[in-house]
Amino acid sequence: MTGITRPYQSYVYAYPHKTAYRPLGGHAAGRPLLSDLWAAERKDTLSLYLHIPFCEVRCGFCNLFTRIGAPGELTMRYLDALDRQACAVRDALGEDEPVRFAAAAFGGGTPTFLTAGELERLCDIAEKRMGADLRSVPLSVETSPSTATADRLAVLADRGTTRISIGVQSFVDAEARAAVRPQRRSEVEAALGRIRDARIPVLNIDLIYGIDGQTEETWRTSLDAALSWRPEELYLYPLYVRPLTGLGRQGTAAGPPDGSDAAWDEQRLRLYRAGRDHLLAQGYEQVSMRMFRRADAPRSGPDDYACQTDGMIGLGCGARSYTSSLHYSFDYAVEMREIRGIIDGFTATGDFSRAEVGRYVDGDEARRRHLLQSLLQARGLRSEEYRERFGSDPRADFAAELDLIAGRGWLAPSAAPGLLRLSPEGLAHSDALGPELFSPAVRAAMAAYELK
Repeated sequence: MTGITRPYQSYVYAYPHKTAYRPLGGHAAGRPLLSDLWAAERKDTLSLYLHIPFCEVRCGFCNLFTRIGAPGELTMRYLDALDRQACAVRDALGEDEPVRFAAAAFGGGTPTFLTAGELERLCDIAEKRMGADLRSVPLSVETSPSTATADRLAVLADRGTTRISIGVQSFVDAEARAAVRPQRRSEVEAALGRIRDARIPVLNIDLIYGIDGQTEETWRTSLDAALSWRPEELYLYPLYVRPLTGLGRQGTAAGPPDGSDAAWDEQRLRLYRAGRDHLLAQGYEQVSMRMFRRADAPRSGPDDYACQTDGMIGLGCGARSYTSSLHYSFDYAVEMREIRGIIDGFTATGDFSRAEVGRYVDGDEARRRHLLQSLLQARGLRSEEYRERFGSDPRADFAAELDLIAGRGWLAPSAAPGLLRLSPEGLAHSDALGPELFSPAVRAAMAAYELK
């Protein structure tokens, strides 16, 4: 590990990151067949993810794979392609053993950009093509204030949605504008009312700290506004200004008036700690740096960072799939023109029988992924579980990394024997700690990736 200089380096929501993926095989025939990739995999507890790459607007901080609007009949063509892909993937899973799904999610983009009728078709693809029983497994769906309409929510509730996640970011109109998030608090409150009326069991609200002009007082305003809805979950995200995003193009100094990195880091750490302490005092438990769950809330599926086991099937041009040795997807981009081209290519694809781009994850990388994703959860990593999976001890496999983390005071000294768990300050520095656990090979691949 290198010396850690800044607390906010990268949000590690998956490892390896897509910028470490590369085209698989030198030509079309060299790309691996899905049927071969899944032949020896367990198929009794799969996860299913459907990606919808459309939004009404693109927020200034967003670097997700999504485009603004869907001209003509693009959503219909996209769903047609998603249907073809689902058929190909289900065929590749075969009939030799039962195929069962334990969890499902619709993400994006904004899945509720689709009309109510299109959402019905999306659910049909998951159920009739893939065989997922959406009414009997946890189903999480992302939405936005402008698209959380009563008719769409009614479809989602009827089809078994157990969790709805809405990106609010700030209840303060001036802060929303500063983050290039065009919305009014009155619109947000109305959307939250419609979500509660739909009686979907778990409501998650996303908030962002570190916005230009944000203070502890205005941050508390947003926190209390969110808490008034008694959401079962809250995610607190630090603001990042990434290349090729709206804020990145503006060259915005998104933090304090002096624009210094150190001052912005301090602002974000201060707001994070204030938000964390406020939520803990209000009866929420911390699951990870970002995720907080109301202590009496029902469990709606895997926790944040809990994708320890493989068996993820992603459908859509921005989705990832995970086997035990290969993570694969389609091409990745941030710039709008590139994204449009990738989506157009996806909708024109007739043969989805092969994996396109990806990265093999085995040996040391599999151990590193398990360590990273477990350690970034508040509950930590149990050495016994690690040994059962890999036949070795994490303290031996990653002695240098764990010694450095411990030396910084980021490991909890009072953790139970056999438990590696971050201290409160370790959790606060998750976005520095996570990237430092990347392997040299993955780090080199990410550095060589050309942004587009």
